[in-house]
Amino acid sequence: MGAQPDGLVNKLARSSEVGIAIVVVGIVLMLVVPMPPDLLDVFLAFNLACAIITLIISIYIEEPLQFAVFPTALLVATLFRLALDISATRMILLHGNEIDPVTKMPIGAGHLIPMFGKVAVGGNLIVGFIMFIVLIIVQIMVITNGAERIAQVAARFTLDAMPGKQMAIDADLHAGNIDADTARKKRKEIERESDFYGSMDGAGKFVKGDAMAAIVIMGVNIIGGLGMGIVYHGMDAAHALETYAILSIGNGLITTVPAFLMSTAMGMVVSRAASEANLGKDIVEQVSGQPDALKIGGGFMLLLGLLAFFGGLPFLMVVTLSGIGGALIYLGFQVSQKTQEVVVAATSTQEQKKKTEQKKPESVVQLMQVDPISLEVGRGLLSLVDPNQGAKLLDRVTSIRRHIALELGIVVPGVRFRDNLQLKPNAYVIKIKEIEVAQGEVQVNQFLAIGPEEKLKNLRGTKTVDPTYGMPGVWISPEQRGDAERLGCMIFDPVSVIATQLTEVVRTHAAEMLGRQEVQALIDTVKKTHPAVVKEIFPDALGLGEIQKVLQNLVKERVSVRDLVSILETMGDNVHITKDPEMLTEFCRVSLSRVICKDYCNNDGTINVITLDPRIEQMIQGAIQRNELGSFLTLDPNVGQEILQAISTQANALQERGLQPILLVAPQIRPALHKLTERSFPNLVVLSWNEIAPKINVNSVGMVQF
Repeated sequence: MGAQPDGLVNKLARSSEVGIAIVVVGIVLMLVVPMPPDLLDVFLAFNLACAIITLIISIYIEEPLQFAVFPTALLVATLFRLALDISATRMILLHGNEIDPVTKMPIGAGHLIPMFGKVAVGGNLIVGFIMFIVLIIVQIMVITNGAERIAQVAARFTLDAMPGKQMAIDADLHAGNIDADTARKKRKEIERESDFYGSMDGAGKFVKGDAMAAIVIMGVNIIGGLGMGIVYHGMDAAHALETYAILSIGNGLITTVPAFLMSTAMGMVVSRAASEANLGKDIVEQVSGQPDALKIGGGFMLLLGLLAFFGGLPFLMVVTLSGIGGALIYLGFQVSQKTQEVVVAATSTQEQKKKTEQKKPESVVQLMQVDPISLEVGRGLLSLVDPNQGAKLLDRVTSIRRHIALELGIVVPGVRFRDNLQLKPNAYVIKIKEIEVAQGEVQVNQFLAIGPEEKLKNLRGTKTVDPTYGMPGVWISPEQRGDAERLGCMIFDPVSVIATQLTEVVRTHAAEMLGRQEVQALIDTVKKTHPAVVKEIFPDALGLGEIQKVLQNLVKERVSVRDLVSILETMGDNVHITKDPEMLTEFCRVSLSRVICKDYCNNDGTINVITLDPRIEQMIQGAIQRNELGSFLTLDPNVGQEILQAISTQANALQERGLQPILLVAPQIRPALHKLTERSFPNLVVLSWNEIAPKINVNSVGMVQF
């Protein structure tokens, strides 16, 4: 039985589109097609019920977006009321003269309209007319205008605040406080909030126009009814005025009261921006949260009761005022006492919780969490990471993560920023998994000029060394920037210096950040678009760890794994040959030859390389040994040192010419030679002949020999 309401709601939701279309078409038909009086009574009662439900919903919602459909519902309700007004006007003019012989009430326009008119008039047409006009004026000038103004201001402020809110979401995302799905959801909520207040601003004009139309329709009904009663039905003027005035006022009231309720609901909805609960709970909590105000208000009510007693007012008035005052004072003291108890209990609970957490072994687990990347800054650099002061470094980290994602095809985890008072004021430290890997020092309000030492001598400032590449530099004041540029120096602000070093650190340690969880996320992404590719190798042919090692090997040599589909297809093509991650890495490098060569060829499509003496290649190939852990070299240490010295000579010669040192070798020895050189020459690129893409020219500018 408990599932039946949900089933009904689901059925209504599935048929809602058709139902809404039928309702709108029916409203349009009401404008031109006459309806029976009884059906008009049903629709008028339904209109009033909908307005009451809307008002109650506006009281119970906790935030405006929980009733985001309200602007559209308001438009449909306004159209429905206008259709009812027009249908009722038609009946009043055509059949308003029909009188019930028993009750002596007009029945040509149904029963609800004359009943409302009779109650409102109360035996006096002028009083009824004035009450109707007052109700309309209150609706237009107070409630509708106020709600419309709130919606206008809220829409403007929401639109102005969107960039700041977006930046706050991006900062939380980059800091790792929220994930990408949560950030996407928050951005969507901000957009919906702006659209909602804009829609409410427009919907308010419909409500105002509806109220003004009600006055015009009532005047038309009275004037037209007098004409119909006197000319067509032969009624005397007094009888005609009484009959049609009652019907006109009744019609106006029965449609204006729902409009009044809808306007009130509109005001409640748009004014709920700062609320955290429904209206009733907010009022109770916030009013009772000010016990002093309750006491002062109660004292004022007691004073009024005392004045009423000496002023000779009725005893009931004195008792009522005094009772209200006493109740407010009592409530104020009760709230004060309760608040003090809560504060004391909260303080005690918090202290007890701290003591308990310190004693519990589980509290140590939080201390064991390791941040993948962290940046610690001295107190002089806090302005670069403080959101209240611009947080320029946070914005730059966003660009770094995007750049690395495009360059290497991996998602860099969020960078954790910390202040470290033990550092020098302008110093910073970059850590990978809580281990320091780089450090530097910058001057916040100065610029770093980098160039030849003979040119830097002409600049006044603090001499230093670029923390990323070790080039000589000088920290100069902003006034000297123009002089430094004329000397041909490169100029960097402090944020750029830190960001450049952080980018290089991320590139160098990217393989360490590519754990199994990150690899699983990459595979899940590919699986959404290429499920067959993933199914072929994972998890039956290759395990997650083996795929991780292949991707780590590629990223370690700064080969992009962005084209993960091609990498997985290559592993699938060769997994029947070997499951050795090192060999699979070489197969993948061949399939990614265009990607690899693109990073190293010049504008003419040429790669400048150094090659190995064939004798050295044979010597290395003969020294390669393989086991279950991969390949390794068994070279004589002296021979290995001679090879490294020869490689160093050629690599330095290329660097002096401004070229990237690239060593081109036979495919069989590339992995082993890379292991031999990676510690001594981390910037040396080792390529095999199989990795040279078609239409790429090779220019040998040197040979390693001894």
